[in-house]
Amino acid sequence: MENSIRTTLADDGTVTVTVSGEIDFSNADEVARGLTDAVTDWSPPTLVVDLRNATFIDSTGLGALIEGYRAAVAAGIDFRVVNPSDTFRRVLTVTGLSDFFGLIEAAEPSRATGT
Repeated sequence: MENSIRTTLADDGTVTVTVSGEIDFSNADEVARGLTDAVTDWSPPTLVVDLRNATFIDSTGLGALIEGYRAAVAAGIDFRVVNPSDTFRRVLTVTGLSDFFGLIEAAEPSRATGT
């Protein structure tokens, strides 16, 4: 599967790194470099990692996100992970990384109770 990392700068200075495809041993270094480069090249107030189009993450992929998080925190930059799939969200919650990555629990959709 082809991997893609795209970096964009918003008008408010926020930098978003969008990852598509898999985040694993084959591209974890590239993802980490994209995140740390965003910190050093742009010095944004907030670095956002958009996982909307990411399809898989393994432990090396988590390591890449942690490396980006550490670089951002060391530079005083707010680090956020957004749009994780339900599976990614569970992995980040189980590993305790959701708090570090600024994930806010989405409200549970209301369910009909039959009453």
